[in-house]
Amino acid sequence: MYAVIDIGGKQYKVEKGDEVIVDRLDLAEGKSVTFNPVLLGGESKAVTPAELKGAKVKAKVEEHLLGDKIRVFKYKPKTTYRKTRGHRSRLSRLSIQSITAAGAKKKAEPKAEADQDAAAAAE
Repeated sequence: MYAVIDIGGKQYKVEKGDEVIVDRLDLAEGKSVTFNPVLLGGESKAVTPAELKGAKVKAKVEEHLLGDKIRVFKYKPKTTYRKTRGHRSRLSRLSIQSITAAGAKKKAEPKAEADQDAAAAAE
């Protein structure tokens, strides 16, 4: 099963056990965080929007790190205008612990019980 989650205005497709590098989260290393998925998918069937209400993606903050150094160089010819700037993005590495579609499981169980009760009453 896979999920698409929205973190900081960007969407990431994740599966259980994946590691994702995202913009820095304001959490300590080792803490867990829960996201609401935008989309769930799997091999068996498509997930309806009603089933997404109870769905959760649990992740753990493994570490905080810095991205690659980026240099920005401004230059205008025939003048002595040269300016160099740069930055390093602050990032967090997340490991996906679990993906649960709780809404799908809760709704499927009562229907199955109701069908069994109707079949028993018909006999």
